[in-house]
Amino acid sequence: MNVRVITLNVWNTEGDPRRLDLINRELRTLAPDLLALQEVVQTAEVDSVGRLLRGLDLQATHQAGLQSKPPPFADRYGGSMVATRWPHRLAEIVDQRLSDAPDMPWATLAVSLAVPGEGDMLFIGTTAAWRLGSEAARERQAVAVAELDARQRGVLPTVIAGDFNAGPQAASIRFLSGLQSLGGRSVCYHDAWAIAGEGPGHTWSVDNPNAAAGIDAIVRQAGVRNRFDYVFVGGWDAHPKAHARVMRAQLVFDKPIDGIWPSDHFGLLVDLDVGKD
Repeated sequence: MNVRVITLNVWNTEGDPRRLDLINRELRTLAPDLLALQEVVQTAEVDSVGRLLRGLDLQATHQAGLQSKPPPFADRYGGSMVATRWPHRLAEIVDQRLSDAPDMPWATLAVSLAVPGEGDMLFIGTTAAWRLGSEAARERQAVAVAELDARQRGVLPTVIAGDFNAGPQAASIRFLSGLQSLGGRSVCYHDAWAIAGEGPGHTWSVDNPNAAAGIDAIVRQAGVRNRFDYVFVGGWDAHPKAHARVMRAQLVFDKPIDGIWPSDHFGLLVDLDVGKD
């Protein structure tokens, strides 16, 4: 069965106020089955979820509806949201703030759903510490995501999607990709872009005017282009009786819509062939 996955950091409420409606319009065309969005501002005053999902037949869970007290900065920088075409239940929410990464309000969300005719799947939407020098925190956050999967996974391969704020060469990404261990632990998820993407797959780039100012403020170097946004798929070791073959991986939201750049990140679309063996 084909399952379409999309992940996008929607850049909270910064920039042109029409952006969220344009993202919604494009999502209705792309028709995802699994959707992970980051930096979604959801408060009593701001209903970003409603704007982003208008007209889409998706069930959504946002961290704001699960936390008794919003974390600092959530009113400005938003939180994590996942949405699925088929009904899901919350499996677990993990607060990923750490002593060396206290300024990240984005939780990790894991939901369990039944893919019709195939079986149960765990879908995880996540992000990681954003500061350039926070790779040690990102390593621990990546391990926490893998441990979450080990606690909650279903028969079908787990899908993990989000903005990891790290390039493919970083230890956190290499760990998830099965290329190195961390703390004596190793896992192996398939990096969808590495399998089926064409070109470098940069998702945070000076080629995006919305990103350029942030890159200038944070990196302060010329020509910055990196791949920060990923879809990872569980492998045979963890799911010996099922498969999720990566059939397609392409950038989305990587061009202006009606002259407006949708976000400060480009998004990623991945088509999977999912089934029991």
